[in-house]
Amino acid sequence: MASIEGTCDERFGDLRRELAQCLDAGDELGASIVVDLDGDIAVDLWGGHRDEARSQPWQRDTITNVWSTTKTVTSLAALMLVDRGELDVTAPVARYWPEFAAAGKQDVLVRHLLSHTSGVSGLEQPAVPEDVYDWAKATARYAAQAPWWPPGTASGYHALNFGHLIGEVLRRITGKSLRQFVAEEIAGPLGADFQIGAAERDWDRIADVVPPPPLPVDFAALGPDSVAVKTLTGPLIEATEANTPGWRRADIGAANGHGNARSVARILSVISRGGEVDGVRLLRPETIELIFTEQANGIDLVLGVPLRFGIGYGLPQQDTIPYIPDGKICFWGGWGGSLIIMDVGRRMTISYMMNKMGAGLVGSDRAERYLRAIYGALAD
Repeated sequence: MASIEGTCDERFGDLRRELAQCLDAGDELGASIVVDLDGDIAVDLWGGHRDEARSQPWQRDTITNVWSTTKTVTSLAALMLVDRGELDVTAPVARYWPEFAAAGKQDVLVRHLLSHTSGVSGLEQPAVPEDVYDWAKATARYAAQAPWWPPGTASGYHALNFGHLIGEVLRRITGKSLRQFVAEEIAGPLGADFQIGAAERDWDRIADVVPPPPLPVDFAALGPDSVAVKTLTGPLIEATEANTPGWRRADIGAANGHGNARSVARILSVISRGGEVDGVRLLRPETIELIFTEQANGIDLVLGVPLRFGIGYGLPQQDTIPYIPDGKICFWGGWGGSLIIMDVGRRMTISYMMNKMGAGLVGSDRAERYLRAIYGALAD
């Protein structure tokens, strides 16, 4: 039987058993799960191993690359500027970043960036991973590009550049890099063990990611002019890139956040709990309401499945992710299956972070098992 540490309210015994079964079967390598019920940490579990050799246990302070779960923190940073009256989601991006108006993007709005509908979802070729490590060069290229589809008409998942686009707007307003803003104005005040990238002093406690099966995308069949192909190859990122020094040193607010279930839940519970956590207020309730203003609802041009986006976050879509119930819920997750859910209606936050990546583009079988166990416990 897998060794699982932490605490778990007896109501969530099925969740603990699901985690143990996934670890015992080898479906899971190392993982952490948190359920925060309006500030009451009902579940804080971790177990398994940091490495494929299973020689290093996943410990309380283990962190890992959480891929696109990072986007949820980046969106929170943007909403904080909205809350302060420094950023208007209905304004053109060029109001804050004048160069972005080039090549027909003068009418792209801030809300288009936050809902993956801007038309700028990747770098034009040629593009290699190192290109996104250089903030100034990458943002200059994004500013110069023409949109790949009419902005605002559909979502096209901004897989790797979400943080560059929003982060550059943030930098123009505050003078701070996205990484600095998250450290000083989000993670620091909340006491959350989360960072964009990873400081070298923390590398010895990182659980390296274990790659998933190949993406279910036939690039040849789609053709080089497909938005999906251009996005996913602009640049093409192999999962093992996350284990490299270059990745960890970069500021990639779409994909290289490092944390665990506890730290991600701590940060995003700000949304579930009405904008304030333990006396630290980051948002007003009316700013949280903006999240639920639907911006896109249909087949995503990059991921190829039906998705709904509000401002900064995904909204429930039963056809694609049936295990996230309808309701006042916003969420997102990372490549391989990590997941953060803000159930505003229940003032509940659910966080699942792991190192062994699952198959698929959105969610995972393991995430589904855990979510069904959690919501099942609440229904009993």
